[in-house]
Amino acid sequence: MSLTVYLSGEIHTSWRDEVKGLTQEFGLDINYISAVTNHESSDGAGDHLGSEEKQFWRDHKSAKINAIRTKTLLKSCDIAIIRFGQEYKQWNAAFEAGQCAALNIPFVTLHDENIIHPLKEVDAASMAWAKTTKDVAEILAYVLKA
Repeated sequence: MSLTVYLSGEIHTSWRDEVKGLTQEFGLDINYISAVTNHESSDGAGDHLGSEEKQFWRDHKSAKINAIRTKTLLKSCDIAIIRFGQEYKQWNAAFEAGQCAALNIPFVTLHDENIIHPLKEVDAASMAWAKTTKDVAEILAYVLKA
């Protein structure tokens, strides 16, 4: 059995590589897909469609181009891992968690204990809350090998 796992959320740490490395150590057959993790590329996804005077319209165009990728990849995954980091507010990750809930795509949240309260609704919709990348890898191992 194999899985397609969508990795969502915080882009400023190596958590994605950690999950991939751990699941490789476990010998799991997983295809990873992800939102764009290059901030400048994501912010400028719509720039080729012409410049905008106002930041709102630049962001609006880029968000729509990014949404094509996000919606397509989410619909193709078996499970999503959604990481919320400490330094930034990941509104896009919360939105992707909502899409997973609406599309009935199982997802796991990954975050520290000190942000449990602001994420209570997101966690309530998730299938599990992981505190570490090792927790995530062990969940995926259970799903594939139980």
